[in-house]
Amino acid sequence: MAITMTEAARAHIERQLANRGKGIGIRVGVRTAGCSGMQYVLEFVDEANAEDEVFDHEGVKLIVDPKSLVYLDGTELDFVKEGLNEGFAFSNPNVKNECGCGESFHV
Repeated sequence: MAITMTEAARAHIERQLANRGKGIGIRVGVRTAGCSGMQYVLEFVDEANAEDEVFDHEGVKLIVDPKSLVYLDGTELDFVKEGLNEGFAFSNPNVKNECGCGESFHV
Protein backbone atom coordinates (compact mmCIF):
# COMPACT_ATOMS: atom_id res chain seq x y z
CA MET A 1 0.00 0.00 0.00
CA ALA A 2 1.36 3.40 -0.94
CA ILE A 3 0.54 7.01 -1.64
CA THR A 4 2.77 9.25 -3.77
CA MET A 5 3.06 12.90 -4.71
CA THR A 6 4.23 14.86 -7.71
CA GLU A 7 7.22 17.18 -7.62
CA ALA A 8 4.83 20.15 -7.63
CA ALA A 9 3.05 18.84 -4.51
CA ARG A 10 6.35 18.04 -2.78
CA ALA A 11 7.74 21.52 -3.46
CA HIS A 12 4.52 23.22 -2.28
CA ILE A 13 4.41 21.23 0.96
CA GLU A 14 8.10 21.90 1.56
CA ARG A 15 7.50 25.67 1.17
CA GLN A 16 4.50 25.59 3.49
CA LEU A 17 6.43 23.70 6.15
CA ALA A 18 9.29 26.21 5.87
CA ASN A 19 6.84 29.13 6.22
CA ARG A 20 5.27 27.42 9.23
CA GLY A 21 8.68 26.91 10.81
CA LYS A 22 8.06 23.37 12.01
CA GLY A 23 6.55 20.05 11.01
CA ILE A 24 7.61 16.82 9.36
CA GLY A 25 4.95 16.67 6.66
CA ILE A 26 1.27 16.53 5.82
CA ARG A 27 -1.34 14.08 7.09
CA VAL A 28 -3.58 12.87 4.29
CA GLY A 29 -6.80 11.26 5.38
CA VAL A 30 -10.45 10.78 4.63
CA ARG A 31 -13.56 11.45 6.67
CA THR A 32 -17.24 10.87 6.18
CA ALA A 33 -18.64 14.08 4.70
CA GLY A 34 -20.04 15.66 1.57
CA CYS A 35 -22.77 14.53 -0.75
CA SER A 36 -20.87 11.49 -2.08
CA GLY A 37 -19.83 10.10 1.28
CA MET A 38 -16.11 10.80 1.82
CA GLN A 39 -13.88 13.84 1.76
CA TYR A 40 -10.10 14.32 1.77
CA VAL A 41 -8.52 15.91 4.83
CA LEU A 42 -5.06 17.53 4.93
CA GLU A 43 -3.27 18.84 8.01
CA PHE A 44 0.26 19.62 9.13
CA VAL A 45 2.01 16.98 11.23
CA ASP A 46 4.68 17.69 13.80
CA GLU A 47 5.06 14.08 14.91
CA ALA A 48 3.68 10.86 13.42
CA ASN A 49 1.67 8.44 15.55
CA ALA A 50 3.00 4.91 16.08
CA GLU A 51 0.30 3.34 13.87
CA ASP A 52 0.72 5.81 10.98
CA GLU A 53 2.19 4.88 7.63
CA VAL A 54 4.84 7.40 6.56
CA PHE A 55 5.77 7.89 2.91
CA ASP A 56 8.94 9.96 2.45
CA HIS A 57 9.46 11.89 -0.78
CA GLU A 58 12.87 13.55 -0.74
CA GLY A 59 12.46 14.62 2.87
CA VAL A 60 8.79 15.62 2.67
CA LYS A 61 6.52 13.12 4.36
CA LEU A 62 2.95 12.10 3.68
CA ILE A 63 1.49 10.57 6.84
CA VAL A 64 -1.59 8.35 6.57
CA ASP A 65 -3.54 6.57 9.31
CA PRO A 66 -4.34 2.89 8.66
CA LYS A 67 -8.10 3.43 8.23
CA SER A 68 -7.58 6.14 5.58
CA LEU A 69 -4.89 4.18 3.74
CA VAL A 70 -7.48 1.60 2.69
CA TYR A 71 -9.25 4.33 0.69
CA LEU A 72 -6.07 6.13 -0.43
CA ASP A 73 -3.91 3.21 -1.61
CA GLY A 74 -2.43 4.06 -5.00
CA THR A 75 -3.36 7.76 -4.78
CA GLU A 76 -1.10 10.45 -6.21
CA LEU A 77 -1.24 13.90 -4.64
CA ASP A 78 -0.59 16.81 -7.01
CA PHE A 79 -0.57 20.60 -6.62
CA VAL A 80 -2.13 22.37 -9.58
CA LYS A 81 -2.62 25.96 -10.68
CA GLU A 82 -5.45 26.76 -13.08
CA GLY A 83 -5.86 30.46 -13.77
CA LEU A 84 -6.32 32.20 -10.44
CA ASN A 85 -7.10 28.94 -8.63
CA GLU A 86 -4.57 26.63 -7.06
CA GLY A 87 -4.79 23.64 -4.77
CA PHE A 88 -4.20 19.98 -4.23
CA ALA A 89 -5.63 17.42 -6.64
CA PHE A 90 -6.02 13.74 -5.88
CA SER A 91 -5.66 11.01 -8.47
CA ASN A 92 -7.25 8.13 -6.57
CA PRO A 93 -7.77 4.83 -8.43
CA ASN A 94 -10.26 3.69 -5.76
CA VAL A 95 -12.84 6.40 -6.48
CA LYS A 96 -16.02 5.11 -8.12
CA ASN A 97 -18.04 8.37 -8.13
CA GLU A 98 -17.47 12.03 -7.29
CA CYS A 99 -20.02 14.69 -6.48
CA GLY A 100 -20.64 17.47 -8.98
CA CYS A 101 -18.65 20.06 -7.06
CA GLY A 102 -15.64 17.72 -6.71
CA GLU A 103 -15.49 18.04 -2.91
CA SER A 104 -16.40 14.46 -2.03
CA PHE A 105 -16.16 10.95 -3.44
CA HIS A 106 -17.40 7.38 -3.07
CA VAL A 107 -15.36 4.17 -3.25
